[in-house]
Amino acid sequence: MHNGSCRCGLVSFKVEDKPLFSVYCHCTKCQRADGAAFVSTMHFPSSAFSFTYDSAKVEPLVEAVSDGAMTLYRCPTCRSCPAIQITRTTNWALRGTNLARDDAGKIIDWDSVKPTSHIFYNTRIVDVADDLPKWEGFPGRSNRLD
Repeated sequence: MHNGSCRCGLVSFKVEDKPLFSVYCHCTKCQRADGAAFVSTMHFPSSAFSFTYDSAKVEPLVEAVSDGAMTLYRCPTCRSCPAIQITRTTNWALRGTNLARDDAGKIIDWDSVKPTSHIFYNTRIVDVADDLPKWEGFPGRSNRLD
């Protein structure tokens, strides 16, 4: 099981399964949403994900405008995005940066969720020199670029 939260910690969540897949995403949506060259994202089945915050103490999550592909859920206080629901599959996408950390600042049980490939690498901003496979889209459903 993994726990996590938004930046301020007000909106928390848990996942009770291994990710369906875990990748570094270089798509332009992630770049723009996170202000980063790429993000660590892991997808979980909807049955494994739940918000765990005390809904009596916080206003409902503000749902960002969905483009039909995903819906971003934002904390009403810090406005960070602790979770994204994928419309087509109803799976949940979580950023590795939002997972709980130990006292040394490392993500707890990182080895069980660490990325195994790069996706949408053709829209990358920076080249990444690692041994992970690099895909044009999703693994196994697009061209491998390396």
